[in-house]
Amino acid sequence: FVPCIPLPRPSGNKVTDTASHSWHRIVGVSFLILFAELACIRWFSAHVLYLTFFTNTMLLASFLGMSVGALAAREQRSWLPLTPLFLGGTMALAHGVDKLRHWLEPVLAVGDQGSPEHVFFGTEYFAGDVADFVIPIELLNAVFFSGVALAFVGLGQELGRALVLVPNRVQAYSFDILGSLLGIAAFAVLSWMQLTPLAWFGIVVIGLAYFLAVYHRLRWHFELPLLVSLLGLALVTSGHLPNARFETRWSPYYRVNFFEEARTIQTNLIGHQTLVGTAEDGESALAYAIPHRLARKAGRDAFENVLIIGAGSGNDVARALAYGAKHVDAVEIDPVIHELGRELHPDDPYADPRVNLVTDDGRNFLRRTKRRYDLVIYALVDSLVLHSSASSLRLESYLFTREALRDVEAVLADDGVFAVYNFFRQGWLVERLSDALTASFGREPVILTLPYRETIEPGSDGGFTAFLVGDTARLEAALSSPDGWSLTPEVTVGRSRLASDVDDVQVTDNWPFLYLRERAIPWMTWRSTLLLGLLAFAGLVLIPRKSRASGGRFDWPLFFLGAGFMLIETKAVVHMALLFGSSWVVNTIVFGAVLVTILLGNLFVQSTRGDGVRVAFAGLFVTLLAVYSVPLETFLGLEQLPRIALSSALTFAPILFAAMIFARLFKRTPDPDLAFGANVAGAMVGGLAEAGSMALGFDGLIGVAAGFYGLAFLDTLRR
Repeated sequence: FVPCIPLPRPSGNKVTDTASHSWHRIVGVSFLILFAELACIRWFSAHVLYLTFFTNTMLLASFLGMSVGALAAREQRSWLPLTPLFLGGTMALAHGVDKLRHWLEPVLAVGDQGSPEHVFFGTEYFAGDVADFVIPIELLNAVFFSGVALAFVGLGQELGRALVLVPNRVQAYSFDILGSLLGIAAFAVLSWMQLTPLAWFGIVVIGLAYFLAVYHRLRWHFELPLLVSLLGLALVTSGHLPNARFETRWSPYYRVNFFEEARTIQTNLIGHQTLVGTAEDGESALAYAIPHRLARKAGRDAFENVLIIGAGSGNDVARALAYGAKHVDAVEIDPVIHELGRELHPDDPYADPRVNLVTDDGRNFLRRTKRRYDLVIYALVDSLVLHSSASSLRLESYLFTREALRDVEAVLADDGVFAVYNFFRQGWLVERLSDALTASFGREPVILTLPYRETIEPGSDGGFTAFLVGDTARLEAALSSPDGWSLTPEVTVGRSRLASDVDDVQVTDNWPFLYLRERAIPWMTWRSTLLLGLLAFAGLVLIPRKSRASGGRFDWPLFFLGAGFMLIETKAVVHMALLFGSSWVVNTIVFGAVLVTILLGNLFVQSTRGDGVRVAFAGLFVTLLAVYSVPLETFLGLEQLPRIALSSALTFAPILFAAMIFARLFKRTPDPDLAFGANVAGAMVGGLAEAGSMALGFDGLIGVAAGFYGLAFLDTLRR
């Protein structure tokens, strides 16, 4: 349907386009693209629950739109006036899906969550069981992918037209990177200030209005109402309007809804936790106290030094204090969730002087702390959000690897206990965690279930499960009753056994996919990747028709460079997250560092003579081999400054050489718009290929990236 949309004809620029002033046009549109991309990634995942589970739909959609737009830079028709229509329309559809979610849940098939290949929290109860028909979730994913991609075509077209106006191609590309850096920095500031989508899309609307007014003719009867409507949608969905049911806040990770009457926190539309006081005695309230009550039953002294990872709103902290803890390190990655606990928890645990509240990634804190703990708790650690838009990791993925569990073992006191508890959804997840704890601690964990179940089957979906490992001899003696141990006359917890122990999948720092049943790409991901690939191919073929007719050539070397670059950037993000934490701050710094590295590559190419492409390719392949060969453990034992310096040098060296290659090839291209479009199209293909990490691990992505770079090298030699 795309070619049939009546596009407005260009009405002539109000500003004469000359190379002398085009730098600010490139910087401005690059800023707007990057900022709008980040806003869409955050907003859509907060309003369409199901987009949270796909690795990088919004990122790939923006890449496709940019690519198609840059390739269509020579088209007479301008797509920018339709950007508010496509973006606002897709946001309105997302808002409708949000409002109709309870009607849609029974008919949306998110894989088979009864016996899943990949567990998606929040959807396990809605698998189309009661419906006569189901809608595959990948179709809904494709609808939003298409809408957001169309919204970015106009911006990509503006960038392509601006790049052509600067004769120095490397300088033009540097302006593009500078604008992207400013976009990342601006969105980071807004995230730090916890501003709402009204601020995000307010900046997007101002940027669109500027480009429409200066480089087009802003029509009061068409574009202006669309821009106002877009701002109105942002206002309605930001939480500024009064709502009798819940209060909305925006953290750097989530849209957080707090239901005051039930004292329940909802994150990105999924129930996250309820603020439960120590005076309450319901099943959920007692679950938080299991380690402490069991220790008291066994006659053990109180756990004096306690570390709680995933402290959230303070339920676990309150129990530790009530049972005699003298010091509690409460680690919570989300500032809004612990702020809600500080303000509203009935026991006010964060006001206690014995509590040290730390806003950080749990794995990073485990490596930094010098304290030894009597009790370490993973407290309902399930983030329900992806680590970044560039990978299929979740925020908590690196907490459950075997290396992470060894980090926990290292901070336990000699008689310390490690407790992990959650609603793990599947018996094979319980089995996998049991094996990992046994391998890391050298002893089998005590497995408790609430309500009590004697046997945990691999395919069962159960209730609350807790693991206790470490110095548990006295605790095990206290669980001698075969029928369980009564917390209250109505609530019984007991030691359970696994029906089988055949899960040989190891969750490691290289393959940290705890919720993926097999080391393979799930069939649902295959279907989604194929569908998005077909949509991307259609967009690339149908829209930039005049560019092909004008004799412009698709730049295959830059296409392969884009695909490889996306993969090594993903590897850099997960590599640095392992070393310095999975927080949004670390991710922002890493993405900024990638752009700075590209600028350094451009500067080197600008200041040197000669071609040097073969030398740069040689340096790229050597550094890729080094990244693949040097294990992360090499850096973990180092002090902070050497760890930062050496790990950054290794991580960003391939990016530097890749940037130099791109700059060399882009410098001599006669068609910068087509070359840039081909490069971004390749980045989208690399984003689709990132799903291969589910089968190969993240080290395996280095081999895939090397394959793409090898194709770029061969095509460069041929030319």
